[in-house]
Amino acid sequence: MQSALFAVLCALLARPPATAQTTPRPAPKLEITLPDGVKLSLSRFAGKVCVVEFLFTTCPHCQQTSMALSRLNKELGPKGFQPVGVAFNEGAMMLAPEFVRTYNVNYPLGVASRDTVIQFLGVSSVARLMVPQVVFIDRKGVIRAQSSVSGTENLHDEHIMRQQIEQLLSEPAQNGPRPRKGHSGVPQRLAPRGAAFALLSEPAPRKTTVRTE
Repeated sequence: MQSALFAVLCALLARPPATAQTTPRPAPKLEITLPDGVKLSLSRFAGKVCVVEFLFTTCPHCQQTSMALSRLNKELGPKGFQPVGVAFNEGAMMLAPEFVRTYNVNYPLGVASRDTVIQFLGVSSVARLMVPQVVFIDRKGVIRAQSSVSGTENLHDEHIMRQQIEQLLSEPAQNGPRPRKGHSGVPQRLAPRGAAFALLSEPAPRKTTVRTE
C-alpha cells in the first residue's frame, strides 16, 4: 500500500507544472473556424507581428481586450500588425457573430476547441486557464511572450500591448539584416531579443479574470 502511494506521489511530482510555458519558441500550427464556416490558418499571417487572444465571448476582460486590439489594429495594422481572436467557450460558434458586432472587432475572430487551445499554449491538459490568454508572435513566427495560466494582467493592458507590438514591429523579419539607418544616416540599434518584454516583470494591478473549466 505504501509503495503504491509512493509511486503516485512520484508521478505527481514528475508532472510538469501547468504554468510552465517556454518562450521564445516556434508558434505551433493553429487553425480556427470563422463564424461563416471558413477555416483560417495562423500561417496566413506569416511575416507579420501577431497577437492571438484566446477568449470567452462571455468574459468582460476578454471583451475589453478585443476592443483594445481593434484600436491597435486600426493604428498599427498598416505597419504589419495582425491580431487574431480565438473563442473556445461553450456555444462560441453561435455567440461569435454577436461578439464581433457588439465590440466592433475589426480582425479575424474564430472558434477552436479547448484541446486545440491547450496544445497551442503548451500547457497541461488539466490546467484551469484564466482568460483572456494573450500570445505575442514576432515576424519570424516565434512566440515571444504569453499569459501565464493564471493570467498575466499586464499583457492585456492596451499601453503594454502597444509597447510590445511596436518593439516587435521594429525587429527584422529575417536573420542577419543590415542595420537600418535613421534620418541622420546613423545605423539604429535594435533592442536585444527579450527586451520588448522587460516590462512584464513589473507589478501590475490585479484584475479579476474568468477561470475556465
